[in-house]
Amino acid sequence: MRNLTLVRPPAAFWVIGAIALFWNAMGGLNFFMQINVETLARMPENQRLIAEARPLWATTAFGVGVLGGTVGCALLLLRTSSAIYLFLLSLAGVVLATVQSLGPIKSSVDLGPFGIVLTVLMPVVVAATMVGYSIRAQNKGWTP
Repeated sequence: MRNLTLVRPPAAFWVIGAIALFWNAMGGLNFFMQINVETLARMPENQRLIAEARPLWATTAFGVGVLGGTVGCALLLLRTSSAIYLFLLSLAGVVLATVQSLGPIKSSVDLGPFGIVLTVLMPVVVAATMVGYSIRAQNKGWTP
């Protein structure tokens, strides 16, 4: 049986949670911009090509990734252990969306090194980090 006594989390818990919430909320905003036809038409060509080439399953995975991460961060900041499950769902969505996006990125879209890091590497790293961090928070007693 687990000890259900909550321990006061350090200040870094709140800072990390807030930064991750901001990151995921920006991803959610990006998602909603990409599914809006009018907004998509005003995007730079390289970003528009990626969004237009993405099949429905990958768009859904993208939405699950960013929305799951956003809700997961909110639950983490509310010190709820169910944040772990949302972060796992988010990681699965991010990985699926990233795997699909590698095709258009390699073939016809030049994002440059910075764009590739932001588009491919960072979302996976952040999602995986939040899974680990939420598990650590639970192990430390910061969440039940």
